[in-house]
Amino acid sequence: MSRSDPRAANDAAPPGARPGRRPGHPGWPRELLLGARLARGGGRGAMVRVGLTALGVALGVALLLVAASLPHVLHARDQRVAAREETGFRGELRQPAANTLLIAATDGQFRDVLIRGRLVRPEGPDAPIPPGLTRLPASGQLIVSPHLLELLRSPEGKLLRQRLPQPIVGTIGDAGLEGPAESAYYLGSDDLRAGPGSPVERIDRFGNPNATPGLDSVLTTLAIVVLAALLLPIAVFIAAAVRFGGEARDRRLAALRLLGADARMTRRIAAGEALVAALIGTIAGVAIFLVGRAFAGHVALFGASVFPADVTPTASLALAVLLGVPAAAVIVTLVTLRRVVIEPLGTVRRAAPRRRRLSWRLALPVLGTLLLLPLVGHDVAAGETTHELQLATGIVLVLLGVAALLPWLVESVVRRLGGGGVAWQLAIRRLQLDSGTSARVVSGIAVAVAGAIALQTAFSGVEANYVKANGPASARGEAAVLLEREGPTPSVARLRTALAATPGVRAVTGAHVVPETHRPQGRGDPSAGPNTLTITVRTDSADDDAIDRVRTTAERIAPLAATYELGIRVVGRQYAALRRGLFAGAVAVLLLIGGSMLVGAIEQLQERRRPLAALAAFGTPRTTVARSILWQTAIPIALGLALALATGLALGAMLLRMVDAPVTFDLPQIAGMTAASATVVVLVTVLSFPALRRTMRPEGLRIE
Repeated sequence: MSRSDPRAANDAAPPGARPGRRPGHPGWPRELLLGARLARGGGRGAMVRVGLTALGVALGVALLLVAASLPHVLHARDQRVAAREETGFRGELRQPAANTLLIAATDGQFRDVLIRGRLVRPEGPDAPIPPGLTRLPASGQLIVSPHLLELLRSPEGKLLRQRLPQPIVGTIGDAGLEGPAESAYYLGSDDLRAGPGSPVERIDRFGNPNATPGLDSVLTTLAIVVLAALLLPIAVFIAAAVRFGGEARDRRLAALRLLGADARMTRRIAAGEALVAALIGTIAGVAIFLVGRAFAGHVALFGASVFPADVTPTASLALAVLLGVPAAAVIVTLVTLRRVVIEPLGTVRRAAPRRRRLSWRLALPVLGTLLLLPLVGHDVAAGETTHELQLATGIVLVLLGVAALLPWLVESVVRRLGGGGVAWQLAIRRLQLDSGTSARVVSGIAVAVAGAIALQTAFSGVEANYVKANGPASARGEAAVLLEREGPTPSVARLRTALAATPGVRAVTGAHVVPETHRPQGRGDPSAGPNTLTITVRTDSADDDAIDRVRTTAERIAPLAATYELGIRVVGRQYAALRRGLFAGAVAVLLLIGGSMLVGAIEQLQERRRPLAALAAFGTPRTTVARSILWQTAIPIALGLALALATGLALGAMLLRMVDAPVTFDLPQIAGMTAASATVVVLVTVLSFPALRRTMRPEGLRIE
């Protein structure tokens, strides 16, 4: 019976096929639906594969939805911060009125917690009320944020409660907070007086009319790199997840070819099966996102926290995720199968695979580099959207080059390996037969490490611009208490006496202009000159709470005093926020990649259950097989980390030259990051051992 005979093809056509149908005629809906039916009715094995693929897609979709929410998160936070600011009206009002309010900043710190504080005094019945408050606190009353309230009521906040002993009469609502983990308070005070040079301001409204300035060119460049480096591994992982179950899928497709399906129909049926898993994963990813969103206010990573209401994906980005992921599943499946000749009985799968080509894979990082090189010396944040798009595209292409080059690199290396023990030979032979699957599993972590190394290099190179020292390192254990002469300053002698009597204080000196080498950064910067009085306090370096006791004494005697710990580093707010976002995103991506590698490892064990059971039946120890699986994962990840290290260092150096910073490498940080990634791989492999034990049972030899 000839395959070209249309009558024979019609007789052997699968269920739902129309007689007389031309082989090349498009039948997308029907054949996609048939693939969905096969996925649903393919038995336990097919459902397990669909479940594994859906799980991987769900994790990726959930993180993509989080990324799609970032614009709204940042916009909502900036809006709240701008709405509560009073600095935009500084110096405008000279005389009190029925609608004016006196306000002074009393920002401070308790251990590692930054505290935003404001003293307020209404000058009339129509005084403005800050966002998040329903009324102004009376003199001697506190209104605090929920996070600060929790801290004050906890045993750890006992010392802080001595600094803020006033009765708490209310809490600040979400509209008045940067995030749920922010510690802030408003304290009523009748002692505030406004005057020339005084830190006390008179305002008649809240809200900064001058919008908060955007990031500078360096931070804008880093922000673009952060987004590209964190989102691309997710996309790479999703592309790998929809290819789970490749060998079993090929066997089913070979059976369809035996029933008379042509090559195009077979590919579309396979796409239908992938579409089902992608749709299930997308729905599950939305559910994971919604559940995680509900708990967002209770989680703070590296000091970054958000309100659940802020975690709302931008409509266009959410639509792109919800439609793009299923579409990507279909496209990836079709593109993958175009390189596979599936014939009846699947005999082609046993033939030697064609070697991967290097040319197009190498073209990706080369093209990305060519896009980035012209940006050296350009101001990316100068309002030129073309430069920002060029930067993002170049970074994506360079990082995609890591994912594209890794399969070729693994194939080229393992082709030349041999010898060794039984475990080594099992691993090498498996990689020689199918190195693509292992390379795809680790490609996500390779891309993530390359991006993280580039970012770490870039952050380290520009750190000096945003991190300043409060005095020399030799001043560690000292504090500077700053007071403004024109403000309601108490007796300096009284303050010095109280500070000297504070437990943990060794010496109190001076009431002068701060020396140049001891000038602290931030609020109350003494660069104002002779209007600033400074008292230097030396504490017992072995007493961890001594500095906080000094802050408590100073604020009790002089509420407007600013106390700074000397000999420490102070980080710029925007730089710190961006770096916190990087670390929080890196943790999320690392968890995703670890989960994806575990899913991939379990999927490969499911695919190989009969060969593994046969090895057990012939007496191969499980420890030998376990070592072979470890080698099978370790070889691709070692090559992937080496490729990521080279790419990340090169990309980081290029970014530093782009922002006109010296090229330096933080080798301990880079080594730690690489070691952490390798540890994740080892941990994932160890977690897959229980599945290996189940796979090597004699029942694995059963054929139905």
